[in-house]
Amino acid sequence: MKNRWLRSVVLAVAVLAIALAAGCGAKKDEAVKPAGAAFPVTVTDDAGRSVTVKAAPQRIVSLAPANTEILYGLGLLGKVVGVTTYDDYPPEVASIGKVGDFVTPNLEAITAAKPDMVLVTTGIQADVIAKLEKTGAAVIAVDPQSLEALYTSIGMVGKATGTTAKAAELVAGMKEELASIQSVIDASPVRCFIEIAQEPLFTAGAGTLLNDLIEQAGGENVVVQEGYVGYSVEQLLTDDPEVYLATKGSMSDPASIKGRAGYSRLSAVKNGRVVILDDNLVSRPGPRVIEGIRQIAKALNPDSFGQ
Repeated sequence: MKNRWLRSVVLAVAVLAIALAAGCGAKKDEAVKPAGAAFPVTVTDDAGRSVTVKAAPQRIVSLAPANTEILYGLGLLGKVVGVTTYDDYPPEVASIGKVGDFVTPNLEAITAAKPDMVLVTTGIQADVIAKLEKTGAAVIAVDPQSLEALYTSIGMVGKATGTTAKAAELVAGMKEELASIQSVIDASPVRCFIEIAQEPLFTAGAGTLLNDLIEQAGGENVVVQEGYVGYSVEQLLTDDPEVYLATKGSMSDPASIKGRAGYSRLSAVKNGRVVILDDNLVSRPGPRVIEGIRQIAKALNPDSFGQ
């Protein structure tokens, strides 16, 4: 359900459809202006659109769980007036009004929430952007495909919401935590595979956020294709990864891996190196991906983390 890879699987596999910087250099004459004078601001969103925000937003609708987590990291959850039915973090989102799901946001419910800003993603939500703009809200697409791009996206959202300093602080904290993880992992990359859907088997290759997280965690993805791709068991057996990573959700049940036809021949299965990851930590491009990287790093280098 989480941004790019979910959208790709939704579009490719119909039966699985409903599963898944900031400009801080103020001019000298701006320094003496009262609070709020930083607006209007113009940002370039992740869809390449130039969006002008006239004033600091007070009512925000988030149409992706990752966007909600970014807003939470920026201390803006109190201004969020609408989220999707997939949002489950932080726990406080349970009390926020729902405006449809990730795949089919409810335009009527969004309009009724009277937002002055809507955070969307791209891909499957691209066709609703123009419709949302008719509400008069500033519509901003957030869809980073790498960790570095996520840092930039957080800065962009920070600028658009008047929380530039908080965004910089959030990114700095993420980088510091990442550095602590990388300081203990082995220098030699560990060959691995990640399952994101089971029937048919889907995985993440080059150019995806998941691939970047694997590399940040000290892994080498055996998948050389780009994007989110279907994979055959025959190819998987040929690649024979040292570690088999899998996300658990409505699109995959990693508990069945050992019993699947042919999988007993995999080195990862023989050596007990099948690891189930927290889907929300590795699939949502938000601040918690650093925790996801830690999970992957522990799976690839258990001795380095005292496991």
